[in-house]
Amino acid sequence: MQMTGAEILVKALQDEGVEIIFGYPGGVLLDFYDALFKSGMRHILTRHEQAAAHAADGFARSSGKVGVCMATSGPGATNLVTGIATAQMDSVPLVAFTGQVPTHMIGGDAFQEADIIGITRPITKHSYLARSAAELPKIIQEAFHIASTGRPGPVVIDLPKDVFQDKAKYDRPEAVNIRGYKPKVRGHLPQIKRVMGEIRKARRPVIYAGGGIVISGATADLVKFAEKNMIPVTNTLLGLGGFPGDHPLFLGMLGMHGTYQANMTIHESDLIIAIGARFDDRVTGNVAKFAPKATIVHIDIDPSAISKNIKVHIPVVGDVKGVLKEMNKLQTGEKPVWKEIRSKWLETVKEWGEERPLTYDEKSRVIKPQYVIEKLCELTPDDAIITTEVGQNQMWVAQFYKFMKPRTLLSSGGLGTMGYGFPAAMGAQFAFPDRVVVGVAGDGSIQMNIQELATVAQHNIPVKIIILNNCFLGMVRQWQELFYGARYSSTCLSSNPDFVKVAEAFGVKGIRITEKTKVVEGLKEALEHPGPVLVDCQVEREEGVYPMVPAGAGSAEMMKKKDKKLKAVK
Repeated sequence: MQMTGAEILVKALQDEGVEIIFGYPGGVLLDFYDALFKSGMRHILTRHEQAAAHAADGFARSSGKVGVCMATSGPGATNLVTGIATAQMDSVPLVAFTGQVPTHMIGGDAFQEADIIGITRPITKHSYLARSAAELPKIIQEAFHIASTGRPGPVVIDLPKDVFQDKAKYDRPEAVNIRGYKPKVRGHLPQIKRVMGEIRKARRPVIYAGGGIVISGATADLVKFAEKNMIPVTNTLLGLGGFPGDHPLFLGMLGMHGTYQANMTIHESDLIIAIGARFDDRVTGNVAKFAPKATIVHIDIDPSAISKNIKVHIPVVGDVKGVLKEMNKLQTGEKPVWKEIRSKWLETVKEWGEERPLTYDEKSRVIKPQYVIEKLCELTPDDAIITTEVGQNQMWVAQFYKFMKPRTLLSSGGLGTMGYGFPAAMGAQFAFPDRVVVGVAGDGSIQMNIQELATVAQHNIPVKIIILNNCFLGMVRQWQELFYGARYSSTCLSSNPDFVKVAEAFGVKGIRITEKTKVVEGLKEALEHPGPVLVDCQVEREEGVYPMVPAGAGSAEMMKKKDKKLKAVK
């Protein structure tokens, strides 16, 4: 039976198990949206295409499934670009469909034409320009396979208007077979044995675990491995939740705003076992000063990540879950002297944690943002999904919220996208309607996609948005305070709107908190409300995020709070 390209696209999506699409229609997509309407498949109309990409991203990160978004040609497609780049940097499985002018008009500067394949080529895992309806089933099947296998990432499918109207039989291949694309999943056993040999010799080992632990579902394997070998664990921002936040071996986040305990452990270690992490600059600081005494093992599914930023001594390419399972199989009983050595190391690590824990002025009468995050953590269940924007709000969440389970922190780590958190929270809430979903935002970043209040109001989804409102672009202001003589150039947001009134104008409940004694009460009211809520929490205006590794410093050279001389602290 002949079907239109639009009908083929709908059926192909159904065959891939797609439950929900986030998007925004336009002229070249009318045939598809008509077929979508007839199919009954769920579509969420966001109020901006960027939000559609971030919502699909949040759906994917929280559920582990492929997120799907769609936008029309030209400006609609280009508005997806930030969301696509965000997904690429953070290894999120995403398929983005873009409308395109008819094939015979491509290259002629037609109305609302943009070369979206060319524009997105550097920020996608792969891309397709469909030329006929007949090739759609194969393209879509391949796109979902590519997006979700190996190191996950976004795939763009560009769809000219005439392809939607073209007719063909629906012919879906039985299996995906892409020449040149065969991700290596199983780690090389001799290399794994080399790693185990180094672990047996090491006196001061540490595990540095990134987002790959979460993506591969390897939390239980990591816990087992760390406990068996008595090795402390530090997480990257995107790795938080990949190791229980209350575990005795957990050191907290490492890096620029990581804990003193985590950074000192890395610095003094003789063996770093990096698992599903990429040694980004926010972790390493000055690479010449990074872990000078350590042999470095790197386990990652992406061979291009090995020795990209830091020279690695023992690489293992493969899915981290499978590699950890092999390592746990190779584990044997150790002699008492081995346990004695590790116990001494763990005691030293513990002392670093006690020497300089994460702190803030708990006696302050002004609302401290760290206090808000601590109380939020106390009031939410272990499976609550927390999203963040980017900047100080993001770091305070990473420092003061204890993530107990994987896929419960959604944050833009690599690209650092302001405006990510709110639509990502929407996507997560659509994935899990019955779970608590809270987006933590700054007063600057929330305004990037504040129009999505209309989306949550329309669907009455119970997303809670907590704004840590300090009337500044907080992280930029902090750098200006420390390194630019407190000249706050273009970072003061004194003209902020009344966020409560804005929320109410969209039909969303608004709560304002101005007193410390009202924080718990206000958060409880928000969490207990059955629909969406925006909480405007007015916090200390010039509070900073500490500790902090300044630019050019090594990861062990951390500034204390209000270090007026701006000298690194060793």
